[in-house]
Amino acid sequence: MPESNLLEELGFSPRWRALFEPYAAAGLTAARVIRSDRGGALVMAGAGVIRAKFAVHLMKASSGTADRPVAGDWVAVLTADDLDVPLVDAVMERASAIIRADPGRNEIQVLAANIDTVFVIHPIAEQPNLRRIERELSLAWDSGATPVVVLTKADLSIDPDAARAAVKSIAPDTDVLIMNALDVGSVQQLLAYISGHRTAVLVGPSGAGKSTLINVLLGEKRQETCEVRVNDGRGRHTTVSRELIQMPGGGMLIDTPGLRSLGLTGSEEGISSAFPDIEQLAEACRFRDCTHNEEPGCAVRSAVESGALQPARLASYHKLKREAQDVATKKVVRLREEEARKSKVSKKAAKEHRNRGGRG
Repeated sequence: MPESNLLEELGFSPRWRALFEPYAAAGLTAARVIRSDRGGALVMAGAGVIRAKFAVHLMKASSGTADRPVAGDWVAVLTADDLDVPLVDAVMERASAIIRADPGRNEIQVLAANIDTVFVIHPIAEQPNLRRIERELSLAWDSGATPVVVLTKADLSIDPDAARAAVKSIAPDTDVLIMNALDVGSVQQLLAYISGHRTAVLVGPSGAGKSTLINVLLGEKRQETCEVRVNDGRGRHTTVSRELIQMPGGGMLIDTPGLRSLGLTGSEEGISSAFPDIEQLAEACRFRDCTHNEEPGCAVRSAVESGALQPARLASYHKLKREAQDVATKKVVRLREEEARKSKVSKKAAKEHRNRGGRG
């Protein structure tokens, strides 16, 4: 297959080609990240799969893991003959990215980049966890991609239609699909969302069936799967890294490990998109800055009192809003501390310079 056609199948649209022109003029090669680790990445270029290391200047310029290449990124690779291994020299600006706050590491983690759809995978062998889905939808809407809720293990559900109706009630603006991994036709509903060389990422808890869905679409056992524990219905992490996978009929899927915690990043835009019913009700509140707590004339509280809005949904909205605001405040504090540190270092250097009589 010609190099240009392979890149197009990876999603290298005319837009990306135009953005890459300065790198091409400098002799660099366009590639898309399949999988990355601390020191390098497996990338797909026009000539095929390449193992490349990150250029030193790229590592030095990154302020954290969020700046480093991840699955789905478009990168510029240096493949000079005098290099021992190719180097990822630059990362092109992301069109979209799904990001979470990792409380264990106290940092922001990019799960996947340049995605068109976020498949929120959720098993319905038991009752769906609506509060988790609301959180996942907030992150998905914040990514710049379009979320789609995929309810798996429908064959184990007592009433899959009731489960779908419950999820649809808290995701009115989102497609909600029911999947049975034993039914190939059912799983193939996903293909419509990645046609035209588009990319989707699968997010959800361990044991939700993400890897199984990919295996069915591929027609082979590419991703490891495991049984869910009987005692608590949870699965083990079988996917250990995020990986871009090409589908036979076109389009790409990015598999991700099951995530126990999905911390918000400080943005409230995704929350507003995940709660369109509350946002619409809020337009009728007496005060424009109504917090929907104790203010008089609150249309949102009135909806709860009349039964039009479930109290648990409003409580979830408040919880996510508070979390986002707390994260945003901590970010401001960290930035101020960093600026203070830089200022202190600068003043110390200037003082030492003066003590030397202005001599370099």
